[in-house]
Order: sequence, then C-alpha cells, then structure tokens
Amino acid sequence: MKEAEQKTTHFGYKTVATSDKVNHVADVFHSVAAKYDLMNDLLSFGIHRLWKRVTIASSGARKGQTILDLAGGTGDLTAKFSQLVGETGKVILGDINDSMLKVGRDKLRDRGLVSNIEYVQMNAEALPFPDNSIDVITIAFGLRNVTDQSKALASMFRVLKPGGRLLILEFSKPEHEVLTKLYDMYSFNILPQVGKAVLNDSESYKYLAESIRMHPDQDTLEAMMKEVGFEQTSYQNMTGGIVALHRGFKF
Repeated sequence: MKEAEQKTTHFGYKTVATSDKVNHVADVFHSVAAKYDLMNDLLSFGIHRLWKRVTIASSGARKGQTILDLAGGTGDLTAKFSQLVGETGKVILGDINDSMLKVGRDKLRDRGLVSNIEYVQMNAEALPFPDNSIDVITIAFGLRNVTDQSKALASMFRVLKPGGRLLILEFSKPEHEVLTKLYDMYSFNILPQVGKAVLNDSESYKYLAESIRMHPDQDTLEAMMKEVGFEQTSYQNMTGGIVALHRGFKF
C-alpha cells in the first residue's frame, strides 16, 4: 500500500483516511444545509448572532474592500459585509459544500443582496485567488472541519494583502471545569436529539459535537497562526470560552 493511502486523520472521534475526510464532512453538511439557520438558532439559543456581530465589528471592514467569507455557509456574515464594503467593494462567499452555498445564495438573493457578492465553491487548503488579493478573511465555525488546518491557514496568509487580517470564529475550550461538564452534557445528549427531532439526523450533530472536542484549544490555534506567518495574533473568549474569536494580521 502506498504511503499516501496510509495517512489518516480524525472525523469526530473516528479515524478515517485523510483522503476521505472531505467527503464525510460533505455528507454532514448536505444533510443539515436546508435547516442550518434554524438549527443554529435552536442550539445556540440565538447567541451565535452575537458572536457573529463581534466578529464583524472586529473585522475593520470598510468601503471598497474585498472580503472573503470562507466556509460562509448560509451567508450571515456575507450579508453584513455586503453593506459595509458598498458598491465599490466585493464580498466572496466561499464554501466547499455546494448545498450550503446554494442555500446561502438563495437567502441573500431573496434579501436583494446581489450586486457585490460572488459565490465560489472552494477548498480552504488551496484558495483560488492570487497572492496579496484579499483585505479581510473570516472563517466562522468552519476551520474545525478542514482536513489540514495548517495548510488552510497558510493558504489564507498567502492571499491576504499586506495589512490584511484574518478572523477565525470557532468553538473552543471552556474556561471553567463546571462549564465544561455542562457543555459536554448538552453537546452529547441534547444536541443530537434536537438534530434527530428536527432533521431526523442525530449522527451529523454527534459528529459536530465531537469535532469541537478535536479542535485545537485557544493557545494551540494561536500558535498555528503564528507558525504560518500571522503577526499581532490574539484571541477573545466569548460565552466562557465555548467560542473564541482569533485575530491575526499579515504585514
């Protein structure tokens, strides 16, 4: 057997061939795409909207800029960025999953947001843009699903302009043990049951809970950002560290 065929990675708590993970993740998001927004509201009690507002406020987005909303899914960030960059700017909603991309495109078009938004199916590990071409990159709740996160971070660094910034909004490690226990109880018991009740799909939400636990903690992710070249890195814990917003700049 060839060495490349022997490489493995995690899919939640399962070990899978590295080459297969992208297809497993795709199956999850094909399943949840149609009711992704509803499930976000139900499972986060609407708090995801606050997390995203903080991300947008931290972006420094302004008129005329080019912004990449990576793993942008159903377009919550894209909608606001479209207004901030105006007619002279551009927002690219990028996602590896075509089902999520279609839901996002339909939702934004229904809201009349069409003139400065592009939709591109892409893999975060090999972004299809020239070097030094993007002002701001955001990736919200998407990095933990990427097979090679370091490769994706390097790709983001490459396409950012000097002075550009990356913002990573992602589930992380709670700051307190009591909160960790409560969060685990919720994630592994209630979350899959809600997925079963609403989507008849508990397995996808079981994976999502597991993928959060497999994701690097706050300090590890910040170190990974520095490793590929980001400077002035920092992170902000929200909701007791259940979610963290990481920032980094390219100079």
